[in-house]
Amino acid sequence: MSEERAVQQVLARYVRGVDARDGAAVAAVFTEDGRVEISYNISGKLEPLGELVGREMIAGAVSQMMKPHSARGWSHHTTHDHLIDVNGDDATLDAQFVVFEVRGKERPATGWPEGASGAQGTVQPIEAGYYRPILRRVDGVWKITTLRITHSLPMAFPGQ
Repeated sequence: MSEERAVQQVLARYVRGVDARDGAAVAAVFTEDGRVEISYNISGKLEPLGELVGREMIAGAVSQMMKPHSARGWSHHTTHDHLIDVNGDDATLDAQFVVFEVRGKERPATGWPEGASGAQGTVQPIEAGYYRPILRRVDGVWKITTLRITHSLPMAFPGQ
């Protein structure tokens, strides 16, 4: 596997872990002192929204602070247009992302109505922006040292 592909797979493991609300899986793609820097791009100026430092804090944020999925609900992160630069044991990645909320309809007790076919439910985009991780190869494995998440939409947090 190419180094570029190996770096890209780190981001793929990250987004799948977030979708599953699996803090341990997400933390595993970071170095021990890894960090997540979250901001909102407001007309080209970055507004800091928060920072997570260390695997324990990252795992807790994913497992405990992220809203659980509703019944028949899920999220799907997609990443696109990966720009990857590998320089020895250091690498950067710049990818666009969209997060989709998926909600399956509940099957009626009497069954689906006549004429119903295919997927039943909704898929709606809820977030968009850029993931810009900085990675380092540690003991032969690519790990994120810093993940910069830049949202293209403003974010509301409980209590603010």
